[in-house]
Amino acid sequence: MQPLPPAFAEADATQVAPRLLNKWLSVRGTMARITEVEAYTADDPASHSFRGRTSRNAAMFGPPGLWYVYFVYGMHHCLNLVTGPDGDGQAVLIRSVRIEGVDPRLTNGPGRLTKVIGIDLADNATHAELFDDGVAPPPDAVTTPRIGITKAVEWPRRWLLPPAR
Repeated sequence: MQPLPPAFAEADATQVAPRLLNKWLSVRGTMARITEVEAYTADDPASHSFRGRTSRNAAMFGPPGLWYVYFVYGMHHCLNLVTGPDGDGQAVLIRSVRIEGVDPRLTNGPGRLTKVIGIDLADNATHAELFDDGVAPPPDAVTTPRIGITKAVEWPRRWLLPPAR
């Protein structure tokens, strides 16, 4: 497995997101294959950065290649990869992963995967460890509108691996 270079995250979130499919993330020694993502940019009314920088979303403004972790609904942490130019306010939400030996139903949502891996606010603004094992994003990756949001719901900014055949 090769570490992804920092430049991997420097592109727009809508370009980085589909390229993250089938890549690996590592947090505290847990390796997970990324299977579903959503892109958020500063011009996106559903994005935390849409109204500008705050103490909560500061990590989202870069530099690219950091984790942006936030707490939602008083119960779930969500993991995002900061992307785009430093200061721009972009990120890719990691919605689902696969971890060897773990039932995929336990990691098929942003709150579930962070619980299994043990991600919390201590991981916010830390360097993301991403790896490539040579398995490319599939040409038949599914693109859909995002889910779980109330603004810009029709924007096709969610990518996921196709169902197993």
